[in-house]
Amino acid sequence: MTHEQLIVLQAIVTTGTFRAAAERLNKSQSAISHMLKKLEEEIDIVLLSREEYRPKLTAQGKVFYRHATRVLQQMQQLGSVAKNLKAKQEAEVFLAVTATYPLKPLLDVIREATEAYPATHIHLSRESMSGPIERLLQGNADIIVATTDGAPMDQVEAIPFASVKIIPVAHPDYAPAQNTEMNSISEMQSYIQVVVADSGSGKQPQSRDLLPGGLRWTVSDFAAKKDIILEGMGWGGLPEHLIQNEIDAGKLVPLNVEGYPPRQSHLFQMRARNRDTGIVAQFIWERLTAA
Repeated sequence: MTHEQLIVLQAIVTTGTFRAAAERLNKSQSAISHMLKKLEEEIDIVLLSREEYRPKLTAQGKVFYRHATRVLQQMQQLGSVAKNLKAKQEAEVFLAVTATYPLKPLLDVIREATEAYPATHIHLSRESMSGPIERLLQGNADIIVATTDGAPMDQVEAIPFASVKIIPVAHPDYAPAQNTEMNSISEMQSYIQVVVADSGSGKQPQSRDLLPGGLRWTVSDFAAKKDIILEGMGWGGLPEHLIQNEIDAGKLVPLNVEGYPPRQSHLFQMRARNRDTGIVAQFIWERLTAA
């Protein structure tokens, strides 16, 4: 059993076909088939059923594959450790963080990193919707904090990080805020929903909490969105930590909108599985994990 054979098995399972696995690994389809067959012969287990168009893991194959993915992850981590032992600190580290999350906890970690590795330039960008995952997959971010929406989980390592509560709100004088009953979708369609634009290119578009068929204004960031809503010019969902003071002061009120209850947005810290992690990025990753 070899490391390469396990990589071939993972490629077949995650891509769904021998042909797609061959394309991903830049090998011939016959070579992929031969390596898998050799692995099955060595361990005397049929890992994949070939009875249908797409190969499927057998019952024994599922158990084996679960352990194989752990071994592959450990091998990658071991390789990173070996490289870090002889590597110098990176010149730059790129972080991309969803705009729904407060920066303070991250700044504490970044402060530690800059004190330990002062020669490394930290780049921190605030992104919305598909922006963080797109940056990660394009190699423009070493670590991101975001939801896993649109993330190919076979290509990223993801660890639960935090939850942010998104609350639909409006100015107390805005008509929907004065309705003591639930505002229906049809009623809300005549009021302006303020949304933050996706900072990604649109190749992996995401859309959350968008009222179908309603009036809509799009802004670049949550600060602008909050200001517009505070002026009584629209409504929309905002992270709880950004508006708690305004809610307590009565300047904003939560809305009761059909199909739009307060939502918990679950965030993860993520990095690419197939990319080496430098010593500074590893330092930040471990501090975020501990935090």
